[in-house]
Amino acid sequence: MTHTARISFFEQAPANLQAMIGLSMSVKKSSLGLRLVELINLRVSQINGCGVCVDMHWRDLIKQGAEPRHLNAIAGWREAPFFSERERAALGWAEAVNALPHKDDTDAAYVELRKHFNDNETAELGYAIAVIKGWNLINLSLRNQIPEVPAPGF
Repeated sequence: MTHTARISFFEQAPANLQAMIGLSMSVKKSSLGLRLVELINLRVSQINGCGVCVDMHWRDLIKQGAEPRHLNAIAGWREAPFFSERERAALGWAEAVNALPHKDDTDAAYVELRKHFNDNETAELGYAIAVIKGWNLINLSLRNQIPEVPAPGF
């Protein structure tokens, strides 16, 4: 695999790019809370192998004051003591939804999710998972690279 971006997609299709950014921003402002959204972003990006997104969302969580050790354990969140029951329910749901359509383990994850999230929050979580998976697919398919030095503000 090449380590060169196929195109600079941030310079192309500006209306589509702005729509994706808008959805990302609305998810971050949702009732879920920024920490939970970024945990979902980090975990889904890990699963999908999107280095650009893993790097970005890990840095965002560090800026929020998250402990590096806790973030390093997110891939093993089921065994790690660092996550609340609400976060665990969201992480389980994110993993189950991200696996669709190849694997459908959503029934048990949905039961656990509903113990901690109301209808609106469940819908917001769906948008959060969808938008990060979309960013992952764009970055991976176009071979967008992790910048050596992050852009200012990122």
